Amino acid sequence: MTHVEQHRMILDLRDYVHRMTRDEEEIFAMYVKRDKDDEDLDVTSQKRLEAMYEKYVLRKGRPA
Repeated sequence: MTHVEQHRMILDLRDYVHRMTRDEEEIFAMYVKRDKDDEDLDVTSQKRLEAMYEKYVLRKGRPA
């Protein structure tokens, strides 16, 4: 995953912070700080970010 993809996912997830659990909010806040500092995420963090993205952002579409 590139830094640009990470940044896009983080921007999209900002709209869904109010739906996250407390633990997810804390983890997401850490990702936002790391993104602001232009740090790349490790493999485990990338997987968590992708899981959060799939859980919140990809669900917003209307079911067929």
